[in-house]
Amino acid sequence: MWTAEYWIERLGLLEHPEGGYYRRTYESGDILSAEGLPERFGGERPVSTAIHYLLLRDKPSRLHRIRSDELWHFYAGGAAVVYTFAPGGQRRDLLLGPNPERGQHFQVTVPHGSWFAAEVLEGAYSLFGCTVSPGFDFNDLELAERAQLQEQFPEHRDLIERLTRDP
Repeated sequence: MWTAEYWIERLGLLEHPEGGYYRRTYESGDILSAEGLPERFGGERPVSTAIHYLLLRDKPSRLHRIRSDELWHFYAGGAAVVYTFAPGGQRRDLLLGPNPERGQHFQVTVPHGSWFAAEVLEGAYSLFGCTVSPGFDFNDLELAERAQLQEQFPEHRDLIERLTRDP
């Protein structure tokens, strides 16, 4: 049976600033000009990018948001949840995994501007693919500030505490 360590080594994954491990697997050679993108981007971007992404059971990713839509694809390991907080305040939990009878999906979408973080629910790890369009740039990554998010979503104070770090 494959382990998290196997996948990290086999796929050449590196630590990600938001938590977990990743490696970019695709970057479109086609570039969208700054003039052709919404102002929130502030510059050109590849049409699309993709990564392999692995999370460990007791190490969820940090709450963050990006300027693009992000599609998550389940590959291997245990089921996981992607917690999302829409700009308007609604929380939605997206289940990724191999069992549709338990409400799990092979693919979910996080709309741009949503705060989100992921956590393994079953097993030792979860392995995903993430596709971002327009393509991801680290300038688009914003890590959540705990106090600000807890003020905005007071009913989810404990979850936000767990999915953020002090500055």
